[in-house]
Amino acid sequence: MVHLPLLIDLHKQGVRQGPGGDEPTQLVIELACLIRSSPMKVTDIGCGTGAASLFLAKTLNVQIIAIDIIDDFLNELSHRAKQAGVDGKISTLTCGMDELPFVDEELDIIWSEGSIYNIGFEKGISQWQRFLKPGGSF
Repeated sequence: MVHLPLLIDLHKQGVRQGPGGDEPTQLVIELACLIRSSPMKVTDIGCGTGAASLFLAKTLNVQIIAIDIIDDFLNELSHRAKQAGVDGKISTLTCGMDELPFVDEELDIIWSEGSIYNIGFEKGISQWQRFLKPGGSF
């Protein structure tokens, strides 16, 4: 992984590390029929520098655990969350998406915008399903 530091430097200042945007995130919120005022515990798996986490924190009544394997991305997210005034709604955790520390039925929402492919969609859904509360959403 000789080139990993170069890739991190290239991407850590980016708003997103892949495709997407606020409009598609908003559409998913609407399609999932999420109630903006309802308190929810959310994880954003493979969050990168946190574009989706920040949008969710500004839009919904959430406590977010933002997860990524790259500390530099999480540090950037923490900085951006403080600037946006939502740092009290977002905590970060460095770990792999196949090593999640949650207990069964702990989460209301599992968010993974453009990163679940790293372990495979089917594998991610089957491994993470148990963390959702009844009625929870992916």
